[in-house]
Amino acid sequence: MSTIDVNNLLAQMRQLSTQVRPAESAFKAAPAAKADFGSLLKESIASVGQSQQQAGQMAASFERGDPGADLGRTMVAIQKADLSLRAMTEVRNKLVDAYKDIMNMPV
Repeated sequence: MSTIDVNNLLAQMRQLSTQVRPAESAFKAAPAAKADFGSLLKESIASVGQSQQQAGQMAASFERGDPGADLGRTMVAIQKADLSLRAMTEVRNKLVDAYKDIMNMPV
């Protein structure tokens, strides 16, 4: 398994979230620079949950045969949601590994 840089991963997640919601990110640009890691993690988790919900709604809409449902957009939304969930899982794994390393350090 390859090593993942957490800061690089979080930067990529922020970039993806600004592509999905460009209007909201313009208002949050200044406070995000001063945010601590905990609030950044909470925002990232909320963003992943929101993308999961949106993908689920789009999939349900397509399954119902709604006239505005597009297969291409639905599949892209599902893939984005899956990728963001996988990235968040990797971040969690790295945090757990770091916690274990700290707990195993001699005092």
